[in-house]
Parts: sequence; C-alpha cells; structure tokens
Amino acid sequence: MDVDASLSGIAAAIAEPARARMLCSLMDGHARTSTELAAVAEVSPSTASVHLARLKEQHLVNVLAQGKHRYYSLANASVAAALEALMVVAGGARERFVPNTPSRLRAARTCYDHMAGAVAVSLHDRFKERGWLKDLEDGAYDLTANGTKSIESLGIDIDTVRALRRRFACSCLDWSERRPHLSGALGAALLNLALKRKWIVRDLDSRALSVTRIGVRELRTQFELDC
Repeated sequence: MDVDASLSGIAAAIAEPARARMLCSLMDGHARTSTELAAVAEVSPSTASVHLARLKEQHLVNVLAQGKHRYYSLANASVAAALEALMVVAGGARERFVPNTPSRLRAARTCYDHMAGAVAVSLHDRFKERGWLKDLEDGAYDLTANGTKSIESLGIDIDTVRALRRRFACSCLDWSERRPHLSGALGAALLNLALKRKWIVRDLDSRALSVTRIGVRELRTQFELDC
C-alpha cells in the first residue's frame, strides 16, 4: 500500500475521539474487553465493536480470544510510542488501569492447573527479562539454553515436562492484571513445584493462593521478587 494512503488511514482511525480514548486506555499495557472499552469511549457495545474493527483493520490493536471473552491490546510498542508522542503534542495524560478484583485473588490464585495473579505475572516478566523464554508463534514459548538450565536448577525435569501431550509453554492473559502469565505444561510444573516446596498454599474454599514466609524468601532469592 502507498505510504501516504496508509498514513492517512491510520491517522483517520486515531482521529475519532471514541477510538482515541480506547487506544489511550490501552497504553498501560493491560488488555481490555470490548465492553470495558465501550465504557471508556462512552459508546454503546455495538458501536464499540465497529470502532474496534476499524482499529484492528489499521493494525493498531490485537485481539485475543480467551474463553468467552475477546481481549484487545495495542498491536505493538510502535503504536504506543506514536500515541505517546501525540499525547505530548496534545498535552494530555492517560488514566491508570485499576483492577477491581478482590485483593486475595488478585495477588495469587490458580488458573486451571497453573498460577495466575500478580505474583504469576511478575514471574512471567522476570523470566522474559532474564532471557529464559523464547517467543514462538501464537503466544507459545520455548526455553532458551539459559532458561532450561535455570528452571532445571529449581528441580523441574524439563524433558519430562516436554514429553507431556500438551503445549509446553504459552502466555495466558491474566484476568485481574490484564497482562500475561505463564501457562502450559511448564506453568503447571511451576505451580506444582511451588506447592510442593510450600512457597504457596491453597485456600480451602476458593482459587486463592497464599504466599508463605518461605515463599516470600525464595521468590526474593530465586527471582528478586518482593511479595
């Protein structure tokens, strides 16, 4: 496509106030549903769907289907940088995402057979920062050589995990944090390890997980995380 025409299409997509509000609300890195974005843009759900289709057509947002929900996020860092620059020119400031999830569930909980919540998202981020995870297609991960060595040093047999008949590792969008945590066979193995080592304990009547004193110490020692 001609560069001028492409630029014009992107500019027109951003220029509509409702779509601009949607994009700016996504700049904190958290994904949102179309219903939430409709509220942000102060439009009806049906109108929001039309706006989001336009933004997706211009490659400004990505959409991830997870269960019955569809989550929208900025397409990439370049889109965020462009919006940031425009906001500097406009002199505006964006609102911060504030989860309304109960605090105990937000901190740590199970998500099927792996861990979710703020602790799990922080672990995912730390693995990425340390170069342990290699991005594949469709949100899948593999371990780098350094990642394999580091995870095995925790006491997880990576060959055994790989032999399971399921995806080895992949990102799972966190319900409360709206950022990814680690799922797949590797995510399940990490949850089992944390439970076995008493880093976390299960709540008796909910999905909540509690980080123990041992867990606080080990998460700080092993991953430089403060819980």
